[in-house]
Amino acid sequence: MIPYSKQSINKKDIISVIKVLKSNFLTKGPKVNLFENKVKKIVKSRYAVASNSGSSGLHLACLALGVKKNDLVWTVPNTYAASANCAINCGAKVDFVDICPDTFNISVKKLEKKLIKAKMKKKLPKVLIPVHLGGQPYEQKKIWRLSKRYKFKIIEDASHALGAKHYGESVGSCKWSDITVFSFHPVKIITTAEGGVSLTNNKSYFEKMKSFRENGIIFDKKKLKKKNNYLGYYEQISSGYNYRMNDISAALGISQIERLKKFIYKRNMVANLYRKHLKNIPIKIQKIEKYNYSSYHLFIIQFDLNKTKFNYKDIFKKYRKSKIFVNLHYKPLHLNPFFRMLGFKKKQFPTSENYGKNSISIPVYYEIKNKEIDKVIKITRSFFN
Repeated sequence: MIPYSKQSINKKDIISVIKVLKSNFLTKGPKVNLFENKVKKIVKSRYAVASNSGSSGLHLACLALGVKKNDLVWTVPNTYAASANCAINCGAKVDFVDICPDTFNISVKKLEKKLIKAKMKKKLPKVLIPVHLGGQPYEQKKIWRLSKRYKFKIIEDASHALGAKHYGESVGSCKWSDITVFSFHPVKIITTAEGGVSLTNNKSYFEKMKSFRENGIIFDKKKLKKKNNYLGYYEQISSGYNYRMNDISAALGISQIERLKKFIYKRNMVANLYRKHLKNIPIKIQKIEKYNYSSYHLFIIQFDLNKTKFNYKDIFKKYRKSKIFVNLHYKPLHLNPFFRMLGFKKKQFPTSENYGKNSISIPVYYEIKNKEIDKVIKITRSFFN
């Protein structure tokens, strides 16, 4: 089977994990802080808070920004559930902004149009959560300007985008956002088995995320209300969650991040081969803007179903029958039963809905072999013979 993506684990990764397993600390040891420092150094942000998943990292970001009951939070429909759940779990009301038909990222034009209407109705969002779909940065600079005009905060869902760049600036630097969140699920650019990290340049957000990650507990002597206490004294200052990353995961991440450039180079190389050999058939490939550098977590193609005898379901079946594990990233959130119960309907976000009807992610990962790439190309081209 050729998966759409998978982890690459080498001997060094395994040795790093075994060392922690033989150490005194499986969790709450020194590795998490070391991993956080590695990530923030690479992306050039000031602060990093590692967590047990990207979903937890997004929730921590919402909590740090004070998202609460009845606040308005916007994201895109073609994303994983966590991009919306992080706000819903704070009691917020979620709405969506449709996407650009070429980049598959949030549409700046549609966002601005929606903001103008929302201002007139006095229903502007408190937070916007744009997604770097497949590893391509969204229009960060343009949306940052809109955030200043319309007074909303930005959480970048960069789950796909470690190593990506926008105008030469690393995604995660938070130059054009308040908080950025990466995911380290096994199919992502690097893995910690499960894990995430939330980055910011704002010290207050950083301290809040650290506290919420630790069940609302703080250990910093300068912040404690009661002074001159015993070693290990702590205070709970709010409710919170156990969203900690463990040292085993962090050790794997520290080892993996040393190969980050290799991972992204290979993913870009595979993407270039697909672009070269799939350019003369009626499919649309995600447009990567010239000022962006994609990390290519996903390689997304759209089929022109009017020019093939196969329907979408048949295409999926043929790939799977050929042992190519393609997938859809993602079915539009607003069409899921949960969001239908909240009042969302078909035809509200037509570009995202069209995307969900004819888009497929084909395999791209570090260890994919040339013969496997050739097989994917051959099967993809066969739909138009």
